[in-house]
Amino acid sequence: MKRICVVGTGYVGLVSGTGLADFGNHVVCVDIDKDKIERLKIGEIPIYEPGLKEVIDRNVQAERLRFSTNIDKAIQESEVIISAVGTPPGEGGEADLQSVWAVATVFAKNLKDYKVFVNKSTVPVGTGRKVYELIRELAGHNASFDVVSNPEFLREGSAVRDFLHPDRVVIGSTNPKATEIMKDVYKVLYLRKTPYIETNIETAELIKYASNAFLATKITFINEIANLCDKVGADVHVVAEAMGQDGRISPKFLHPGPGYGGSCFPKDTMALVEIFKEAGIRSRVVESVVEANEHQKAMVVDRLKELLPDLKGKVIAILGLSFKPNTNDTRFSPSKVVISSLMKEGARVQCYDPVAINDFKREFPDLDYKKNAYDACKGADAVILMTEWNEFRGLDLGEIKKLLKTPIFLDTRNVYDPKEMRERGFTYGSIGRTFIR
Repeated sequence: MKRICVVGTGYVGLVSGTGLADFGNHVVCVDIDKDKIERLKIGEIPIYEPGLKEVIDRNVQAERLRFSTNIDKAIQESEVIISAVGTPPGEGGEADLQSVWAVATVFAKNLKDYKVFVNKSTVPVGTGRKVYELIRELAGHNASFDVVSNPEFLREGSAVRDFLHPDRVVIGSTNPKATEIMKDVYKVLYLRKTPYIETNIETAELIKYASNAFLATKITFINEIANLCDKVGADVHVVAEAMGQDGRISPKFLHPGPGYGGSCFPKDTMALVEIFKEAGIRSRVVESVVEANEHQKAMVVDRLKELLPDLKGKVIAILGLSFKPNTNDTRFSPSKVVISSLMKEGARVQCYDPVAINDFKREFPDLDYKKNAYDACKGADAVILMTEWNEFRGLDLGEIKKLLKTPIFLDTRNVYDPKEMRERGFTYGSIGRTFIR
């Protein structure tokens, strides 16, 4: 097993470093954020991810996992250095690679013997080659190292399982020596016969973008079908179920809603559009997906106005702030677009989320945050269910109806049955099932 340094203790770095330690490697996770490292050292986890704390605690106790702010020492003592820093979207949608260049620069400074530099961050095609050239320039032409692309495919809310039991491991390299080292890093998975994709760096980099863009396209497609269902009186759930029975399509990601969000799909689709442009061609499909997804988010308030035409002075309850359940991540969350639109319409918002309130407050500090769903609904003129947390699936609908000033319920995740909601006396709206009788 290998001595590994993971640079960056964000979502990808922390899950990856912990998972690699669980595979038997000796891992040190480093970050420039001293407060975050100190919290990790005492067992406080900075992100909400089911099962992560248990795996961290297990590997810390086994002395396979530790945390540090001393990046120089960590690199010097490791054989494999994994860059897992953020690559947020820039002003034009392109990936911001400042942190990647910074890690490569520190790597070059501490390069004394052969090491492997691994890009796990999602980076544009060609970044690996540029990283290699930068390190070679800074460390000298006699420096001994390789650069590898090893993209992650983690779903927030199930990231621990995704890392420990992946569908595939992608290794992009130009040197068989580096490839064998990476296979040793993931030796546990190799013994389980997990598929390995061994390819060049550019292909590995593109696999990540292509995968996320395809899934985003699938989500956007079913959302558009749902919008059509609302116009013609069809049931999108039945449409999606029938589509999913086709083995070429599958039922995964055919769940209509208010648009995708999170740390991956929005930035990766925007970045892929820019990658196409840099290559001198245009991605009409991905461009349309980005545009249609933003339209889907904006449509939520339009849908509410069909049920409650005048929003000025009205109180709207929002249930769910994270972009999906089982995470506190609110990046590109549809709730942000919806709440901003409601405020522009003159509505007042009171909201609740099981874990994402603190994250949401960074951008919306002055909202009326409530302690539970029932407090959020009390005195509201309408309620919008934005995130399908389990606790929102089993609401006491009788109590919700009593608490609302008017029983208007917009269900953007299709959690509830339209017929039952109307029988209970709600003015009910959904996505692709609004007119089901």
